[in-house]
Amino acid sequence: MKQFALLFRMDITNPEAQPSKEQMKIYMEQWMAWLKGIAATQQLADGGNHFSQDGVVLKPKDTTIEGPYTSENLSVAGYILIYADSFDDAIIIAKKCPILQGENTSVEIRELASPGT
Repeated sequence: MKQFALLFRMDITNPEAQPSKEQMKIYMEQWMAWLKGIAATQQLADGGNHFSQDGVVLKPKDTTIEGPYTSENLSVAGYILIYADSFDDAIIIAKKCPILQGENTSVEIRELASPGT
């Protein structure tokens, strides 16, 4: 099987875009059920985590940007690693991610590769 990273994007910097405690409880239950389903098929790889809202972006010429990198108000909120036979199989797993029930969210699927390949 090949290894893929699923990168989860959402608006992590806008306070109005953050779920309430009640919503977060429901989201976490859905999230854990989804992860358990992946683990049950032995397709959940070691690695993955959520990211804090803090960050620093370093750019050429000693340029530093405070805060996480954002594009269209979205930033990577976390990731998991999975095993799948193909990109299509990884997409099937990713399409079930509960983060896609929200607005202004996305899941990016990237196959892991050795440097230089």
